[in-house]
Amino acid sequence: MSFEYAENAHSTHSAPNTHRDDDTAMALKIVVAGGFGAGKTTLVGAVSDIRPLRTEETLSAAGQGVDDTAGVARKATSTVAMDFGRITIHAGLTLYLFGTPGQDRFWFLWDELSEGALAAVVLADTRRLEDCFAAVDYFERRRIPFVVAVNRFPGARTYAAHDVSHALDLDGGTPVVLCDARDRDSGKDVLIRTVEYAGRMHTARLLDSVG
Repeated sequence: MSFEYAENAHSTHSAPNTHRDDDTAMALKIVVAGGFGAGKTTLVGAVSDIRPLRTEETLSAAGQGVDDTAGVARKATSTVAMDFGRITIHAGLTLYLFGTPGQDRFWFLWDELSEGALAAVVLADTRRLEDCFAAVDYFERRRIPFVVAVNRFPGARTYAAHDVSHALDLDGGTPVVLCDARDRDSGKDVLIRTVEYAGRMHTARLLDSVG
């Protein structure tokens, strides 16, 4: 397994730096999940202020009978442990991003990656929408707030947010947003929506617990 810091056009850092100069700053953990080939590594890399840590391996013939590559036949590598990136949304708020592996055989890593997470982003590919069912179920059962981000792949049919919500049988109020995982501004908008939604959910739960 190869661990590498991928080059990032908008970063001058050589490795993640978790030092906080301002003791009042807030650092939040966000999990980026979804099906195989949905764009998790791409999203983390596009938005990260540092060179993202990637743990990728080249797809091999041994995995052909295990990994479903229908619809993503051009995909040559896959995350086998996690992706890591960091983005400062504004002064005082930094997000640490942990991307999960997409293949079923690596789901045992999800519990550790999700420990202490404020919220999650579930990336969806409308060509393979069923691939994100497991992620949706995972976060719903653990009551971790999440946003479904539909990654707009070239040539893929576009669906309205309410159609995607219905197809995934999402709980009422779970946001569905369109995005381009390759675009930094688009990915940043998804993360802002995720933090805002998680804030509302955690506040509502706190009020319920004291009410």
